[in-house]
Amino acid sequence: MKIDSHQHFWKFNSSEYRWIDESMKILQRDYLPPDLEPLLKQEGFDGCIAVQARQSIDETHWLIQLANENSWIKGVVGWVDLCSPDIDKQLAELSQNRKLVGVRHVLHDEADELFMLRDEFRNGISCLGKYDLTFDLLLFPKHLKIAAGLVAEFPNQPFVIDHISKPLIRKGIFDPWKTDIQSIARYPNVWCKLSGMVTEADPNNWNQQTFIPYLDNVFGAFGPDRLMTGSDWPVCLLGGSYSKITDIVRTYLEKYEATIKSGIMGENCLNFYKPPII
Repeated sequence: MKIDSHQHFWKFNSSEYRWIDESMKILQRDYLPPDLEPLLKQEGFDGCIAVQARQSIDETHWLIQLANENSWIKGVVGWVDLCSPDIDKQLAELSQNRKLVGVRHVLHDEADELFMLRDEFRNGISCLGKYDLTFDLLLFPKHLKIAAGLVAEFPNQPFVIDHISKPLIRKGIFDPWKTDIQSIARYPNVWCKLSGMVTEADPNNWNQQTFIPYLDNVFGAFGPDRLMTGSDWPVCLLGGSYSKITDIVRTYLEKYEATIKSGIMGENCLNFYKPPII
């Protein structure tokens, strides 16, 4: 199966999506399953993983509802308050629906760079395994060393780094991202999404060559079995069409054998999230 491992849905309003400013007018509208389904079919994808865009338990319930209504939404990475004293109760309730496959917190927006090492947050992470839930790490490069401490503490917890940790592609800067991504990749419980790269580049001035050095680095660090493709739709529309964005990874993979291609284009995602296949 071919799976887009990272995309979002929303009903837009400016108060709840404050990060979508006037420079992102293309995103200032609703993006719902009927908008994505034909794009997936056009590009040969069998389904997707819907990822939270707001830190709201209501959104998590809504995404699960969308997944229940659309069988091609294979899984949901939702948000829960991992710092809550009743986190176990929250997870017990939500995980009754098997479409919930993981959790994400917008770590890179926290003012405290060490937020992920707080006792209450780490307690929340410790509860995920009980419910077979993964965790998406949304980071800037400066967070990679800190995240290495977190993933080391929980060797049995599956983690995936979103958007290759948002290196400074626009400025052509590699270090220390290059060495830090290699370091965290040494932990076998950490995977990586080949997603979100176009918005870290100049969205109006990029080509395939722009991303090759960054892709080479993550391939060398993680190997082909812990990588998965993701569009970051609709955010990716800031840099081009869905087809153009998904072609970045597809074109890069042309030099690899079929088993590697099928892994990165979908099988690895299924192996990581383990969604119910419907």
